[in-house]
Amino acid sequence: MDYTVMSNVHDETKHFAQIVISDKERNRLRELAAQWIAIANEPIMTTRKRQWKAVRDLKPERPMILFETFTVSGFLTDDELLCENEMLRNVEKFLLYGIRQYNNVGDDIVLEKYFRIPWKIHKSDYGVSIVEHHADDSMGYMSNFPIHTPDDLDKLKERTFEVDRNETLGLKNALEEIFGDILPVKVGNYDNFFADSGFNPFCGLNFVGTTMDAFKLMGNDNLLMWPYDHPEAVHRIMRFLTDDRIRYFNWMKDEGLFDFNTDNQFAGPSGYGYVSDLPAVGTDKQIELTDLWVWPESQECAMVSPPMFDEFYLKYIAEVANMFGMAYYGCCEEVGDRFIQIKNAIPNLRTVSVSGWNDFEKVAEMIGKDYVYCRKPTPAHMSNAGDWELMEKDLSVTYEATKKHGCSTELIVRDVYDVGGDMKRLPQWVELAKKTFGI
Repeated sequence: MDYTVMSNVHDETKHFAQIVISDKERNRLRELAAQWIAIANEPIMTTRKRQWKAVRDLKPERPMILFETFTVSGFLTDDELLCENEMLRNVEKFLLYGIRQYNNVGDDIVLEKYFRIPWKIHKSDYGVSIVEHHADDSMGYMSNFPIHTPDDLDKLKERTFEVDRNETLGLKNALEEIFGDILPVKVGNYDNFFADSGFNPFCGLNFVGTTMDAFKLMGNDNLLMWPYDHPEAVHRIMRFLTDDRIRYFNWMKDEGLFDFNTDNQFAGPSGYGYVSDLPAVGTDKQIELTDLWVWPESQECAMVSPPMFDEFYLKYIAEVANMFGMAYYGCCEEVGDRFIQIKNAIPNLRTVSVSGWNDFEKVAEMIGKDYVYCRKPTPAHMSNAGDWELMEKDLSVTYEATKKHGCSTELIVRDVYDVGGDMKRLPQWVELAKKTFGI
Protein backbone atom coordinates (compact mmCIF):
# COMPACT_ATOMS: atom_id res chain seq x y z
CA MET A 1 0.00 0.00 0.00
CA ASP A 2 1.05 3.61 -0.62
CA TYR A 3 0.42 6.01 2.25
CA THR A 4 0.78 9.77 2.39
CA VAL A 5 2.71 10.70 5.51
CA MET A 6 2.13 14.19 6.88
CA SER A 7 4.76 15.61 9.21
CA ASN A 8 5.81 18.96 10.56
CA VAL A 9 9.43 17.76 10.71
CA HIS A 10 11.41 17.74 7.47
CA ASP A 11 14.89 17.24 6.13
CA GLU A 12 15.57 20.74 4.87
CA THR A 13 18.99 20.00 3.34
CA LYS A 14 17.71 18.89 -0.06
CA HIS A 15 18.03 21.33 -2.96
CA PHE A 16 16.98 20.90 -6.54
CA ALA A 17 19.03 21.53 -9.63
CA GLN A 18 17.80 23.80 -12.38
CA ILE A 19 14.60 22.45 -13.90
CA VAL A 20 15.03 20.83 -17.30
CA ILE A 21 11.68 20.36 -19.02
CA SER A 22 11.12 17.65 -21.61
CA ASP A 23 8.47 17.86 -24.31
CA LYS A 24 6.61 14.99 -22.62
CA GLU A 25 6.47 16.88 -19.34
CA ARG A 26 5.47 20.14 -21.00
CA ASN A 27 2.64 18.52 -22.95
CA ARG A 28 1.44 16.60 -19.91
CA LEU A 29 1.28 19.66 -17.65
CA ARG A 30 -0.36 21.81 -20.32
CA GLU A 31 -3.00 19.14 -20.81
CA LEU A 32 -3.73 19.00 -17.08
CA ALA A 33 -3.69 22.80 -16.72
CA ALA A 34 -6.29 23.02 -19.50
CA GLN A 35 -8.50 20.49 -17.69
CA TRP A 36 -8.06 22.36 -14.39
CA ILE A 37 -8.99 25.78 -15.79
CA ALA A 38 -11.98 24.30 -17.62
CA ILE A 39 -13.29 22.98 -14.31
CA ALA A 40 -12.46 26.26 -12.53
CA ASN A 41 -14.56 28.12 -15.11
CA GLU A 42 -17.61 25.91 -14.59
CA PRO A 43 -20.59 27.87 -13.15
CA ILE A 44 -20.80 25.38 -10.27
CA MET A 45 -17.50 26.76 -8.94
CA THR A 46 -19.04 30.20 -8.41
CA THR A 47 -21.98 28.60 -6.65
CA ARG A 48 -19.79 26.50 -4.39
CA LYS A 49 -17.60 29.43 -3.39
CA ARG A 50 -20.71 31.35 -2.36
CA GLN A 51 -22.02 28.35 -0.42
CA TRP A 52 -18.72 27.70 1.38
CA LYS A 53 -18.53 31.37 2.31
CA ALA A 54 -22.11 31.27 3.58
CA VAL A 55 -21.27 28.42 5.96
CA ARG A 56 -18.20 30.24 7.31
CA ASP A 57 -20.29 33.43 7.56
CA LEU A 58 -22.75 31.51 9.78
CA LYS A 59 -25.51 32.08 7.23
CA PRO A 60 -25.54 28.66 5.56
CA GLU A 61 -27.43 27.86 2.39
CA ARG A 62 -26.80 24.15 2.97
CA PRO A 63 -24.22 21.84 4.55
CA MET A 64 -21.02 21.50 2.53
CA ILE A 65 -19.03 18.33 1.88
CA LEU A 66 -15.33 17.82 1.18
CA PHE A 67 -13.45 14.52 0.91
CA GLU A 68 -9.69 14.52 1.53
CA THR A 69 -8.56 12.21 -1.30
CA PHE A 70 -4.78 12.57 -1.19
CA THR A 71 -4.54 10.24 1.81
CA VAL A 72 -6.57 7.44 0.17
CA SER A 73 -4.26 4.64 -0.93
CA GLY A 74 -4.80 3.94 -4.63
CA PHE A 75 -6.84 7.05 -5.47
CA LEU A 76 -3.85 8.07 -7.57
CA THR A 77 -0.91 5.77 -8.23
CA ASP A 78 2.68 6.56 -9.16
CA ASP A 79 2.45 4.67 -12.44
CA GLU A 80 -0.09 7.24 -13.66
CA LEU A 81 2.47 10.05 -13.42
CA LEU A 82 4.46 10.90 -16.54
CA CYS A 83 6.75 13.70 -15.38
CA GLU A 84 10.28 12.68 -14.38
CA ASN A 85 11.57 15.87 -12.77
CA GLU A 86 10.68 15.66 -9.07
CA MET A 87 9.09 19.10 -8.73
CA LEU A 88 7.17 18.81 -12.01
CA ARG A 89 5.99 15.35 -10.95
CA ASN A 90 4.66 16.87 -7.73
CA VAL A 91 2.82 19.54 -9.73
CA GLU A 92 1.39 16.85 -12.00
CA LYS A 93 0.20 14.92 -8.96
CA PHE A 94 -1.45 17.96 -7.40
CA LEU A 95 -3.28 18.80 -10.63
CA LEU A 96 -4.41 15.20 -11.09
CA TYR A 97 -5.80 14.95 -7.56
CA GLY A 98 -7.97 18.03 -8.02
CA ILE A 99 -9.23 17.01 -11.46
CA ARG A 100 -9.98 13.43 -10.42
CA GLN A 101 -11.73 14.49 -7.23
CA TYR A 102 -13.98 16.83 -9.18
CA ASN A 103 -14.78 14.21 -11.81
CA ASN A 104 -15.17 11.14 -9.61
CA VAL A 105 -16.11 11.98 -6.01
CA GLY A 106 -19.10 14.32 -6.24
CA ASP A 107 -18.25 16.48 -3.22
CA ASP A 108 -18.03 20.28 -3.09
CA ILE A 109 -14.41 20.63 -4.16
CA VAL A 110 -13.43 24.05 -5.52
CA LEU A 111 -10.69 24.64 -8.07
CA GLU A 112 -9.53 28.24 -8.39
CA LYS A 113 -8.48 29.86 -11.65
CA TYR A 114 -4.82 29.72 -10.70
CA PHE A 115 -2.18 27.31 -9.44
CA ARG A 116 -0.66 28.23 -6.10
CA ILE A 117 2.77 27.31 -4.79
CA PRO A 118 4.06 28.15 -1.31
CA TRP A 119 7.42 29.63 -0.42
CA LYS A 120 10.13 27.07 0.24
CA ILE A 121 11.20 27.72 3.83
CA HIS A 122 14.13 26.17 5.69
CA LYS A 123 14.01 25.99 9.48
CA SER A 124 16.76 24.97 11.85
CA ASP A 125 16.08 22.51 14.65
CA TYR A 126 15.47 23.46 18.28
CA GLY A 127 19.06 22.84 19.29
CA VAL A 128 18.09 19.17 19.47
CA SER A 129 16.92 17.17 16.48
CA ILE A 130 13.49 15.59 16.33
CA VAL A 131 13.96 12.34 14.43
CA GLU A 132 10.83 10.53 13.25
CA HIS A 133 11.14 6.83 12.47
CA HIS A 134 8.34 5.89 10.09
CA ALA A 135 7.02 2.41 9.41
CA ASP A 136 7.48 1.15 5.86
CA ASP A 137 3.89 0.07 5.31
CA SER A 138 1.72 2.33 7.48
CA MET A 139 1.26 5.84 8.86
CA GLY A 140 2.84 4.82 12.17
CA TYR A 141 5.95 6.58 13.42
CA MET A 142 7.95 7.14 16.58
CA SER A 143 9.89 10.24 17.61
CA ASN A 144 13.25 10.05 19.39
CA PHE A 145 11.88 12.39 22.14
CA PRO A 146 15.21 14.20 22.75
CA ILE A 147 14.06 16.03 25.92
CA HIS A 148 14.12 13.35 28.61
CA THR A 149 14.45 15.41 31.80
CA PRO A 150 13.80 19.03 32.80
CA ASP A 151 17.58 19.61 32.69
CA ASP A 152 17.50 18.80 28.96
CA LEU A 153 15.50 21.99 28.39
CA ASP A 154 18.83 23.84 28.63
CA LYS A 155 19.69 22.32 25.24
CA LEU A 156 16.86 24.19 23.47
CA LYS A 157 17.87 27.03 21.15
CA GLU A 158 15.88 29.49 19.08
CA ARG A 159 15.20 28.28 15.55
CA THR A 160 16.32 30.28 12.55
CA PHE A 161 14.28 30.63 9.36
CA GLU A 162 15.31 31.17 5.76
CA VAL A 163 13.21 31.48 2.62
CA ASP A 164 14.57 29.88 -0.54
CA ARG A 165 13.44 32.45 -3.08
CA ASN A 166 15.57 30.95 -5.83
CA GLU A 167 13.89 27.54 -5.71
CA THR A 168 10.40 28.96 -5.22
CA LEU A 169 10.63 31.55 -7.97
CA GLY A 170 12.49 29.09 -10.18
CA LEU A 171 9.51 26.72 -9.99
CA LYS A 172 7.09 29.61 -10.53
CA ASN A 173 8.97 30.76 -13.62
CA ALA A 174 9.15 27.22 -14.98
CA LEU A 175 5.40 26.68 -14.51
CA GLU A 176 4.59 30.04 -16.06
CA GLU A 177 6.71 29.11 -19.06
CA ILE A 178 4.95 25.72 -19.32
CA PHE A 179 1.30 26.63 -18.75
CA GLY A 180 1.08 30.25 -17.55
CA ASP A 181 -0.88 31.19 -20.68
CA ILE A 182 -3.50 28.64 -19.61
CA LEU A 183 -3.38 28.65 -15.80
CA PRO A 184 -1.80 31.58 -13.90
CA VAL A 185 0.65 30.80 -11.10
CA LYS A 186 0.54 32.44 -7.66
CA VAL A 187 3.16 32.36 -4.90
CA GLY A 188 2.45 32.84 -1.22
CA ASN A 189 2.22 31.26 2.24
CA TYR A 190 3.82 27.94 3.19
CA ASP A 191 2.96 24.28 3.71
CA ASN A 192 3.75 23.09 7.21
CA PHE A 193 3.33 19.39 6.39
CA PHE A 194 4.38 18.77 2.78
CA ALA A 195 7.82 20.26 2.21
CA ASP A 196 8.58 18.97 -1.31
CA SER A 197 7.93 21.72 -3.84
CA GLY A 198 4.98 21.27 -6.18
CA PHE A 199 2.67 19.10 -4.08
CA ASN A 200 1.53 21.29 -1.20
CA PRO A 201 -2.11 20.61 -0.29
CA PHE A 202 -1.80 22.43 3.06
CA CYS A 203 -0.47 25.68 1.58
CA GLY A 204 -1.87 28.59 3.59
CA LEU A 205 -2.65 26.53 6.67
CA ASN A 206 -1.14 28.59 9.50
CA PHE A 207 -0.62 25.78 11.97
CA VAL A 208 0.16 26.57 15.61
CA GLY A 209 1.31 23.06 16.57
CA THR A 210 2.97 23.88 19.88
CA THR A 211 1.70 20.80 21.71
CA MET A 212 2.56 18.61 18.73
CA ASP A 213 6.17 19.71 18.99
CA ALA A 214 6.08 19.50 22.79
CA PHE A 215 5.02 15.87 22.39
CA LYS A 216 7.74 15.17 19.83
CA LEU A 217 10.34 16.79 22.05
CA MET A 218 9.50 15.32 25.46
CA GLY A 219 7.19 12.38 24.76
CA ASN A 220 3.70 11.49 25.86
CA ASP A 221 4.63 10.35 29.38
CA ASN A 222 6.27 13.66 30.20
CA LEU A 223 3.48 15.61 28.53
CA LEU A 224 1.04 13.98 30.96
CA MET A 225 3.18 13.66 34.10
CA TRP A 226 5.28 16.81 34.19
CA PRO A 227 2.27 19.02 35.08
CA TYR A 228 2.33 17.06 38.37
CA ASP A 229 6.03 16.37 38.80
CA HIS A 230 7.67 19.37 37.10
CA PRO A 231 5.07 22.06 36.38
CA GLU A 232 7.71 24.74 35.86
CA ALA A 233 9.27 22.60 33.10
CA VAL A 234 5.95 22.41 31.22
CA HIS A 235 5.54 26.18 31.37
CA ARG A 236 9.14 26.58 30.23
CA ILE A 237 8.82 24.38 27.13
CA MET A 238 5.45 25.84 26.19
CA ARG A 239 6.82 29.38 26.61
CA PHE A 240 9.77 28.44 24.40
CA LEU A 241 7.56 26.96 21.66
CA THR A 242 5.08 29.84 21.85
CA ASP A 243 7.86 32.40 21.44
CA ASP A 244 9.14 30.34 18.50
CA ARG A 245 5.79 30.54 16.71
CA ILE A 246 5.45 34.26 17.40
CA ARG A 247 8.90 34.85 15.91
CA TYR A 248 8.15 32.64 12.94
CA PHE A 249 4.85 34.25 11.97
CA ASN A 250 6.24 37.76 12.46
CA TRP A 251 9.26 36.79 10.37
CA MET A 252 6.96 35.59 7.56
CA LYS A 253 5.07 38.87 7.68
CA ASP A 254 8.26 40.95 7.65
CA GLU A 255 9.59 38.92 4.71
CA GLY A 256 6.37 39.46 2.75
CA LEU A 257 5.65 35.74 2.46
CA PHE A 258 1.98 35.74 3.43
CA ASP A 259 -0.95 35.87 1.05
CA PHE A 260 -4.61 35.95 2.02
CA ASN A 261 -5.95 32.45 2.71
CA THR A 262 -9.63 33.10 2.06
CA ASP A 263 -9.91 30.92 -1.04
CA ASN A 264 -9.59 27.16 -1.50
CA GLN A 265 -6.52 27.10 0.73
CA PHE A 266 -7.27 25.29 3.95
CA ALA A 267 -8.31 27.44 6.90
CA GLY A 268 -8.21 24.31 9.04
CA PRO A 269 -7.39 20.70 8.21
CA SER A 270 -8.99 20.23 4.77
CA GLY A 271 -11.54 23.01 5.23
CA TYR A 272 -11.70 26.01 2.89
CA GLY A 273 -11.04 29.61 3.93
CA TYR A 274 -13.88 31.40 2.14
CA VAL A 275 -15.35 33.95 4.56
CA SER A 276 -16.57 37.57 4.41
CA ASP A 277 -14.96 38.79 7.63
CA LEU A 278 -11.39 38.56 6.28
CA PRO A 279 -9.99 40.15 3.12
CA ALA A 280 -10.48 38.22 -0.11
CA VAL A 281 -7.54 36.93 -2.11
CA GLY A 282 -6.40 39.74 -4.38
CA THR A 283 -7.31 42.54 -1.96
CA ASP A 284 -4.94 45.47 -2.45
CA LYS A 285 -3.62 46.06 1.06
CA GLN A 286 -0.62 45.24 3.18
CA ILE A 287 -1.24 41.85 4.76
CA GLU A 288 -1.41 41.69 8.54
CA LEU A 289 -1.77 38.57 10.65
CA THR A 290 -5.24 39.80 11.59
CA ASP A 291 -6.20 39.31 7.93
CA LEU A 292 -5.57 35.56 8.06
CA TRP A 293 -6.96 32.25 9.29
CA VAL A 294 -5.02 30.25 11.88
CA TRP A 295 -5.31 26.61 12.96
CA PRO A 296 -4.82 25.84 16.69
CA GLU A 297 -5.45 22.34 18.02
CA SER A 298 -4.13 19.96 20.66
CA GLN A 299 -4.75 16.31 19.93
CA GLU A 300 -1.81 15.48 22.16
CA CYS A 301 -3.64 16.84 25.22
CA ALA A 302 -6.84 14.80 24.81
CA MET A 303 -6.03 12.92 28.01
CA VAL A 304 -5.24 16.08 29.99
CA SER A 305 -8.14 17.30 32.13
CA PRO A 306 -9.81 20.54 30.97
CA PRO A 307 -8.57 22.63 33.97
CA MET A 308 -4.99 21.39 33.56
CA PHE A 309 -5.18 21.86 29.79
CA ASP A 310 -6.28 25.43 30.39
CA GLU A 311 -3.46 26.09 32.86
CA PHE A 312 -0.53 24.40 31.15
CA TYR A 313 -1.29 24.35 27.42
CA LEU A 314 -4.31 26.28 26.16
CA LYS A 315 -3.17 29.73 27.25
CA TYR A 316 0.00 29.33 25.20
CA ILE A 317 -1.88 28.00 22.16
CA ALA A 318 -4.31 30.92 22.42
CA GLU A 319 -1.49 33.47 22.61
CA VAL A 320 -0.43 32.49 19.09
CA ALA A 321 -3.95 31.99 17.73
CA ASN A 322 -5.06 35.43 18.89
CA MET A 323 -2.41 37.08 16.72
CA PHE A 324 -4.59 36.16 13.73
CA GLY A 325 -7.96 37.28 12.48
CA MET A 326 -9.96 34.07 12.62
CA ALA A 327 -9.37 30.62 14.10
CA TYR A 328 -10.38 27.07 13.24
CA TYR A 329 -9.94 24.97 16.38
CA GLY A 330 -9.30 21.27 16.69
CA CYS A 331 -8.59 18.16 14.69
CA CYS A 332 -9.26 14.63 15.97
CA GLU A 333 -9.56 15.37 19.70
CA GLU A 334 -12.70 15.69 21.77
CA VAL A 335 -13.72 19.33 22.32
CA GLY A 336 -16.99 19.01 24.23
CA ASP A 337 -15.34 18.68 27.62
CA ARG A 338 -13.26 21.86 27.15
CA PHE A 339 -15.19 23.99 24.69
CA ILE A 340 -15.98 26.69 27.25
CA GLN A 341 -12.28 27.16 27.98
CA ILE A 342 -11.44 27.19 24.27
CA LYS A 343 -14.00 29.80 23.25
CA ASN A 344 -13.07 32.02 26.20
CA ALA A 345 -9.36 31.76 25.40
CA ILE A 346 -9.73 32.29 21.63
CA PRO A 347 -12.33 35.01 21.01
CA ASN A 348 -11.64 34.99 17.23
CA LEU A 349 -12.86 31.37 17.04
CA ARG A 350 -15.12 30.68 14.06
CA THR A 351 -14.94 26.94 13.23
CA VAL A 352 -14.82 23.93 15.55
CA SER A 353 -13.69 20.46 14.49
CA VAL A 354 -16.07 17.75 15.71
CA SER A 355 -14.44 14.33 15.39
CA GLY A 356 -15.93 10.94 16.13
CA TRP A 357 -14.69 11.12 19.73
CA ASN A 358 -17.32 13.76 20.56
CA ASP A 359 -20.87 13.70 21.84
CA PHE A 360 -22.41 15.18 18.67
CA GLU A 361 -25.56 16.44 20.38
CA LYS A 362 -23.66 18.03 23.25
CA VAL A 363 -21.23 19.84 20.96
CA ALA A 364 -24.01 20.95 18.60
CA GLU A 365 -25.82 22.54 21.55
CA MET A 366 -22.62 24.29 22.67
CA ILE A 367 -21.80 25.55 19.18
CA GLY A 368 -25.34 26.49 18.22
CA LYS A 369 -25.44 29.21 15.59
CA ASP A 370 -22.35 30.99 16.88
CA TYR A 371 -19.68 28.79 15.26
CA VAL A 372 -19.25 26.44 12.32
CA TYR A 373 -19.85 22.78 13.19
CA CYS A 374 -17.11 21.06 11.19
CA ARG A 375 -17.98 17.37 11.45
CA LYS A 376 -15.20 14.87 10.75
CA PRO A 377 -16.97 11.59 9.91
CA THR A 378 -15.32 8.58 11.55
CA PRO A 379 -12.86 7.31 8.90
CA ALA A 380 -12.65 3.77 10.30
CA HIS A 381 -16.21 3.10 9.13
CA MET A 382 -15.11 3.64 5.51
CA SER A 383 -11.91 1.64 5.66
CA ASN A 384 -11.13 -1.92 4.61
CA ALA A 385 -14.47 -3.61 3.77
CA GLY A 386 -16.50 -0.61 4.94
CA ASP A 387 -19.44 -0.65 7.35
CA TRP A 388 -22.33 1.16 5.70
CA GLU A 389 -24.62 0.72 8.69
CA LEU A 390 -22.15 2.61 10.89
CA MET A 391 -21.56 5.22 8.18
CA GLU A 392 -25.29 5.86 7.90
CA LYS A 393 -25.69 6.06 11.68
CA ASP A 394 -22.73 8.45 11.92
CA LEU A 395 -24.35 10.78 9.38
CA SER A 396 -27.88 10.47 10.79
CA VAL A 397 -26.86 11.35 14.34
CA THR A 398 -24.89 14.33 13.00
CA TYR A 399 -27.85 15.51 10.91
CA GLU A 400 -30.29 15.33 13.81
CA ALA A 401 -27.93 17.16 16.19
CA THR A 402 -27.05 19.98 13.78
CA LYS A 403 -30.61 20.42 12.56
CA LYS A 404 -31.95 20.66 16.11
CA HIS A 405 -29.53 23.43 17.05
CA GLY A 406 -29.40 25.28 13.72
CA CYS A 407 -25.67 24.76 13.17
CA SER A 408 -23.71 25.97 10.17
CA THR A 409 -22.43 22.57 9.11
CA GLU A 410 -19.67 21.19 6.95
CA LEU A 411 -18.68 17.53 6.54
CA ILE A 412 -14.92 17.16 6.03
CA VAL A 413 -13.79 13.57 5.46
CA ARG A 414 -10.18 13.10 6.58
CA ASP A 415 -7.75 10.29 7.33
CA VAL A 416 -9.34 7.61 5.16
CA TYR A 417 -6.25 5.65 4.16
CA ASP A 418 -7.44 2.29 2.89
CA VAL A 419 -10.74 1.46 1.18
CA GLY A 420 -9.66 -1.98 0.01
CA GLY A 421 -9.13 -0.68 -3.50
CA ASP A 422 -12.82 0.23 -3.86
CA MET A 423 -12.70 3.84 -5.10
CA LYS A 424 -16.45 3.81 -5.75
CA ARG A 425 -16.88 3.95 -1.99
CA LEU A 426 -15.94 7.65 -1.99
CA PRO A 427 -18.79 8.89 -4.24
CA GLN A 428 -21.16 6.41 -2.63
CA TRP A 429 -20.44 7.93 0.78
CA VAL A 430 -20.94 11.44 -0.63
CA GLU A 431 -24.30 10.41 -2.07
CA LEU A 432 -25.29 8.94 1.29
CA ALA A 433 -24.33 12.19 3.01
CA LYS A 434 -26.35 14.24 0.52
CA LYS A 435 -29.36 11.98 0.97
CA THR A 436 -29.10 12.14 4.77
CA PHE A 437 -28.83 15.92 4.84
CA GLY A 438 -31.36 16.51 2.08
CA ILE A 439 -28.87 18.15 -0.29
